[in-house]
Amino acid sequence: MALLNVFLGLFLLALANIPRNVVCQNSVTDLVTPEFFDGIKNQAPATCEGKGFYTRDAFITALNSYPEFGRTDTNREVAAFFAHVTHETTGQFSFSLCFDSWYLSIISSDFCYIEEKNKADPHCTSPQYPCANGKFYYGRGPIQLTGNGNYIDAGRAIGFDGLNSPETVARDRVISFKTALWFWMTYVHSALNQGFGETIRKINGPAECGGRNRDQVLDRVRRYTDYCKRFGVDPGPRLEC
Repeated sequence: MALLNVFLGLFLLALANIPRNVVCQNSVTDLVTPEFFDGIKNQAPATCEGKGFYTRDAFITALNSYPEFGRTDTNREVAAFFAHVTHETTGQFSFSLCFDSWYLSIISSDFCYIEEKNKADPHCTSPQYPCANGKFYYGRGPIQLTGNGNYIDAGRAIGFDGLNSPETVARDRVISFKTALWFWMTYVHSALNQGFGETIRKINGPAECGGRNRDQVLDRVRRYTDYCKRFGVDPGPRLEC
């Protein structure tokens, strides 16, 4: 009995010394439930091509190839990832007015776009990489993978012909999510501990950081802080870039 009391005392002492700001970390699949994922895409109208393309099953299948995603600081990483992919794929907006209670509701249609709206630019932007004749390397997929170099590197890593068949990213939903996770783990993952603002810099820094297109930055930040609140985690410092 005395030994039991000693162990109990040590346990209670350890419990008392746990910092009060520690957040219980979930697994990625605990956070990205069917309800969470479908709750995002179901806001989109039927006219959004992405509504029938992006699925949780495709995301989970792609996730199996990237076990380091969300391994540490899971809640923040999932919040950051979905903040960016919903921003990148957002499309139409629906407005709801209620004059009796005086409110205006604005609902964005996330997971709406599969391909970039402007398809005129081939985005053959990396001279050290080739470009296939007649192929376009504009934004596709959840992260809107862009540029011939990114398509070729992603294709080599994932296992599709990014040079000659960049359209695969808009046709195969698993590969589409794999490109998003590939880009994230290659360029963004290691920046998250420097603040959410640094993830913006990695994804679209030249166009949005340093005071450029601040409305886009604020939209990303709003999404991130909303997801952090939902997941019960503090968003941390340095939210803008």
